[in-house]
Amino acid sequence: MVGIRLKRSSGDALVLLPITSRAPPAGTTAVEIPDTEKRRAGLSTDIRLWIVLDEFNHDIPGQSWYLEPHSALGSLSRAFLLPVMKQFVAMLGKKRQVNRL
Repeated sequence: MVGIRLKRSSGDALVLLPITSRAPPAGTTAVEIPDTEKRRAGLSTDIRLWIVLDEFNHDIPGQSWYLEPHSALGSLSRAFLLPVMKQFVAMLGKKRQVNRL
């Protein structure tokens, strides 16, 4: 899962995008994670991985049921993640949000 913290005047939000090892089906928007980024994030380079952009979870930092403190494996580079996030934001209205608050 890729977690992105969004700063808001009403309080920060957390957007969580799933990572999958299954090839995305036709009609799904996903970005394949290159080996360099997988190594950086502590993910296996032996399998293909994608960040799915068509669906996401929304959470509040510090109250997350999804994340445990200090459990991150690693991080993706800004150079890789920024274009992914721009693509995500551009298609935001087409996503299926799961809000478990």
